[in-house]
Amino acid sequence: MKKVIYLLIFALLTCTVTFAQTPYTNNVFRHEIKSVEFYNTSKQASFPIIALNTNDQVVLGFDDLGGGSKTIYYTIEHCDANWNSSRLSPAEYLQSFTDDRIFDYTYSSGTFQKYTHYEIKIPNRNIAPKLPGNYILKVYEDGDQTKMILTRRLYVVNQKVSVAASITASNNVSARRTNQKVNFTVQYSGLQVQNPNTDIRVFVMQNARPETGKMNTVPTYIRGSQLVYNDVNINDFAGRNEFRHFDTRTLKLNSERVAKIYKDTANTVMLLGDPSRNLPNYTLLYDNDGKFFVLNQDGHDPRTDADYAHVYFSFATNRSETDGTPYIVGQFNDYKLDERSRMEFDTRGRFYTHLFLKQGVYDYQYVWVSNATRKADDTLLEGNYFETENEYQLLVYYRPPGSRWEELVGYSLLNTARQ
Repeated sequence: MKKVIYLLIFALLTCTVTFAQTPYTNNVFRHEIKSVEFYNTSKQASFPIIALNTNDQVVLGFDDLGGGSKTIYYTIEHCDANWNSSRLSPAEYLQSFTDDRIFDYTYSSGTFQKYTHYEIKIPNRNIAPKLPGNYILKVYEDGDQTKMILTRRLYVVNQKVSVAASITASNNVSARRTNQKVNFTVQYSGLQVQNPNTDIRVFVMQNARPETGKMNTVPTYIRGSQLVYNDVNINDFAGRNEFRHFDTRTLKLNSERVAKIYKDTANTVMLLGDPSRNLPNYTLLYDNDGKFFVLNQDGHDPRTDADYAHVYFSFATNRSETDGTPYIVGQFNDYKLDERSRMEFDTRGRFYTHLFLKQGVYDYQYVWVSNATRKADDTLLEGNYFETENEYQLLVYYRPPGSRWEELVGYSLLNTARQ
């Protein structure tokens, strides 16, 4: 009997540890929550990073299609570079209260789809970070974190290092036409560093997509107070292709990618069919690096007078449902591969789906998941080219001597077209 009890206790402890180590990600937990925007207030759809103890703010906005008003709370929690909880007391990383209620909400006006728009800005007088680092923003109902609505990743930087970076072609000869290599140097003379190989690490990601990220834990070499990361085998990224896009800022006339608009008891938008773009040569197309923008040319405030539409996508490829499944992703759905982004196969040999989206400008792409390997591939249907314009975010993390947390002490934004 005692043995069984010990085994049960061990199992519970193991489950607890596993749960605590699960990285926090951008998630929407309810189907009625739509159009989640989270960015620095200086520019719409920008990277959600703020400088500590400055006037910087991020804004969170989202719609509740359930209508009415709910009692919604929010808080932030400090995390390490791998997005595990830092296991700190809120008093250690928050300057004021531990949570706060969202009082800023507005009902939609003049739209087919009725909704309630919620909005908050952080930091504010009730919720403000005390330490630099990664933070997970949690939004939940009735002050109960078991009733989670959504989560967002927030970055708070205290710039203490400088980063010099450049992008070149891959050192791998076979990948020179497809890959982009990021080389960079971190100047850390302003920090107290005992061991540069363990105290500092740098995360590099493409177009603010964590799943593309690469964590640099050991520099190629150390030169004085500089950490140099330029080994031939590190930070080699697939260039991928420019994102596809469509524009529904107005529902009164067809835009570039819109084939037909139907307005009855709801809005329906039929997009032109999409072909596969895995071609021998790169084609220059303007995109927003996967972002989306809620906009309405026919109204005054897109937060509350932009309407929703059923947007229909169709994709032609020489592959069938027995080979695998394409998913449609972008920042608008956090690049999630789930049932909501999964496409169906029709009798005409095309894949199709429809999404319920707010008016605006959207970037998107197709990701192929093979039935044989169950692995996601975002270049098989879209192509992969060195010439593709991409943004890279470089985040420098530092663990002060004797501390129990990691700080974000450096941030740099790099663009392949503007070096």
